Amino acid sequence: MLPRRKIIRLSNYDYSRDNLYFVTTRVNDQVCCLGEIENGELNLNEYGKIVEIQLNWLENQYPYVKIHSSIIMPDHVHLILEINRTMVLNQPIEMKIKSLSELMGAFKTTSSKHIHLAGLTAFFWQRSFYEHIIRDEQSYQNIVRYIENNPKNWKP
Repeated sequence: MLPRRKIIRLSNYDYSRDNLYFVTTRVNDQVCCLGEIENGELNLNEYGKIVEIQLNWLENQYPYVKIHSSIIMPDHVHLILEINRTMVLNQPIEMKIKSLSELMGAFKTTSSKHIHLAGLTAFFWQRSFYEHIIRDEQSYQNIVRYIENNPKNWKP
């Protein structure tokens, strides 16, 4: 019998609600394959650049999504993702708003596919992801600073 997966989301919370979310997703086994950090400076390799392109794709694909801040580290990605229905109020068709899990699933699936096509066929994201609902401006500013300073604080 397989062990039960730990539930890490808030119960009874609708993760398609308009909100700001701090998200971290990791490469499986924490393999450093997206770039390197030298003297506090981030240098993305071709796989890291694919991840960057797919973050932009996510924002362009879903008009109710805005990425406020992000950083692609050698073995993980941090981002602040906003779901905001008011950005699609004037759309001619009714649009289903995807949940945070569905959005992250789309990002992880498409970035993995492109990384595999680029030659790194052993690439996988770790299952699930860490999320934190941003509740106030101070928390938002602290997380933005954390994201911006991540390369300087990198300890492989």
